[in-house]
Order: sequence, then structure tokens, then C-alpha cells
Amino acid sequence: MTRSSDLPPDALHPDTLAVSHGYDPHRHHGAAKPPIYPSTTYMYRSASHAKDVHRAYFDGVPLPGGEEPGHIYSRLGHPNLDMVERRLAALDRAEDAAAFNSGMAAISAVMLSALRPGDAVVHGRPIYGGTDGLLTGLLAGFGVKSFGFGDGLDRDAVLSAARDAAAAGPLALIHLETPANPTGAVADIAMVASVAAEMGDRQGRRPLLVVDNTFLGPFLQCPLEHGADLTVTSLTKYAGGHSDLLAGGVSGARALVDPLKKLRTFLGTSLDPHVSATLLRSFETMGLRTARACANARAVADFLAAHPKVRSTSFLGHVDPESRAGAMLARQCAGTGSTFSFRLRGGEAEAFRMLDRLRVIRMAVSLGGTETLICHSATTTHYAVPRERREAGGVDDGTLRLSVGIEHPDDLVADLRQALEAA
Repeated sequence: MTRSSDLPPDALHPDTLAVSHGYDPHRHHGAAKPPIYPSTTYMYRSASHAKDVHRAYFDGVPLPGGEEPGHIYSRLGHPNLDMVERRLAALDRAEDAAAFNSGMAAISAVMLSALRPGDAVVHGRPIYGGTDGLLTGLLAGFGVKSFGFGDGLDRDAVLSAARDAAAAGPLALIHLETPANPTGAVADIAMVASVAAEMGDRQGRRPLLVVDNTFLGPFLQCPLEHGADLTVTSLTKYAGGHSDLLAGGVSGARALVDPLKKLRTFLGTSLDPHVSATLLRSFETMGLRTARACANARAVADFLAAHPKVRSTSFLGHVDPESRAGAMLARQCAGTGSTFSFRLRGGEAEAFRMLDRLRVIRMAVSLGGTETLICHSATTTHYAVPRERREAGGVDDGTLRLSVGIEHPDDLVADLRQALEAA
């Protein structure tokens, strides 16, 4: 009998993969839902088996008879982590995936694995404050240089930044956020992949193209299908979806993902069994939550776009389909997402007055949860980014980031309406 767990991922829709892929009840005593394996260590059958298991993990040598490698110590891997990684890889249409204990742990692993002193990085602007801090702080201290570009749809702008980077040191990595945090600025992944290929021809070393897919997630965008080498996602957000866990994931070819798993062993940033099990449960409703949040976001964005105290919104659903960005979104994305920014007519004082008036929408960082969250980016998520660099990326003192949840849209609009009276 063929079971759903035996079917190839491309034979099923993402909604089905999110519920069942990566877990076979028949291999776990028939339990309909994944058991939690809290053990920190795993027994060997014999001394020679212990050697074989370690050789398989560290050297990639298959176990005799094609036996599955099993586990050694939960920092290296455990059954619940295996389930998460198989499911994430299937959703991202990847050969393999690695899960970490936060989104920044995933980004850090990618950069620490790919970069060496003297290398250069190109990234879009704006960029998440944590990623900015990693590039301009720790990695800069190791001699890594970073170069930004402002328009991810302009090949000349991306290529110019890539050439500047290559002149300063080998261009080893291109990091994209699309949509970007917090402005929703988008980048053409296929176009940037072509720039990476051109730079590879020029310098004899193709830079790794990494796409942060946190704002849309696997239901709305699959970067690997458009030329990315690795997809990085903060699983804390839409995959976790309830603001009650921290996790991050990287998906791509096994040859690229396996070194990240080895590095994770030394960094100690594995996802523990209990969080893995919670994340598996949350995966199951991600499609439903994504659809509801996107529908709510359109209603909220339509209201904000028409309000006289709002200068602009970055909601992707408002992009002209005939524009360059609209054409790219139609090719690259399956939806508009539910996190976007809007700018008030005014600055920090007006933004603070509005925020302090909200009653339903919660003022907090993060995004992708069931609850609607709002924050003033310049003084929260991007507080540590210098003003000049922050404003160059489109984050000014009137910018508010809104992550729309699954409440009733009428209540969200009503809350914004009464709060805007104070702005």
C-alpha cells in the first residue's frame, strides 16, 4: 500500500505537505501525531555501530546495508528535527533543509559558512536590523565588506553594487530580502541570479544567492524556483504563526545545506524537540492562516491608502500590475502577503500618538502571528541602524510596520480609524 508519506513532494499540494509530509505514523507505533522525543542522547547497538554512525554523520559514509544513520546526540539531530526539516524542504521545493533555534541563527550560519576574511557581500536596502548588525558588526570585524543597492528591480543598480563589492574583495554572497523588512521593497530573484552568474564569470567564483523569504513564506513565494541557491526563513513568523516559538530554516541543495548542519553542531543552534513538535503542529494550519491574513491585509491596506493622514502604503496588492514591479510579482509570487508598512503625514510624534491610542492591534515587534502587530520601525526593529542608512532604505520617522493577523477585519479597521484621529 502506498502511503502519503511515500509520495514525492511534487505530487501533492503545499496544504497537504504542511499537514503530513515528513512523518510516517507507521514508523512511530501508529501515533497519528508525531511523538516528542526529549532524549538528549541515543544508544548504540555495539561499539562498531557507534563508529559507523559517527562516520556516517561526519564523513557521509553510508551505513552497512543502507541502514538509516539514526541519531547520536540531540544537538546533532533528533527525530523531531528530522520531521521539521523534511517538511520544510518539501514546502520550499528543496532537496534538503536545516532548522535552527531562531531566524538569525539560520542567517548567521549561512554567512559564517559562506564568508571568509576579505570577502564581500551585496545586499538590498532596506535590510532587517539584525542582519544589518551582523554584517556591519561581527562580520565587518572579521574583514567582510558589505555593499547595498536600493532598487532590486534595476539590473544596473544590482550589477554596479556587485562590481564595487568584487573590487573590494571576492564577492562571495548576495543577500536579498524580498519583500524587504519593513518597507516591502521587492527584488527580482531571477534577475539577481543572472547578476550572480555574470559575476561568477568575471571573478571565477560565483557568489551564493541567498533569499530571505520571511515576509511571504513558502505558500506565497518559492525563491529556489527563480534561481536562489538558498532560501532562509524565520520560522518564528508565519510557519510558527502564534508568537510562541523561535525557529529559523534554510532550504536548498543538499551539498549547500549539509555544511550548515555541521556548523550548527559547533554553534549549538539546533532546534530542540519540544519546539520542533510545536512547529510541526503549526505548519498544518499555515495555509489557512496565510489566506485569512492576506484577505484581512487587503481590507486594512485599502482603508489606510484612502485615509488623509496616511502618505503611502507598501502593500503589494496595490502595486500596478502593468508596472515593472507588478509584472515581476505576477511571475514570482502567489500572493501579496499580510505584512507591510505605511507612512503617516508627520513623524515620530504623530506616530507615537497613534500607537498609544490603539486598543485591538498590539504594539510589538515580530510578524506573522494570529494577532495583528504594529511597531514604529525607526525606534524598534531598526533602532540600531544608523539614521542615514535607515532613511536611504525608506524607513523614516513616520514609518509604521503592520503585520495583519486573523481577527475580523472590521475590528482592525475600526481600531485604526479611531487611533488615526490622534495622529
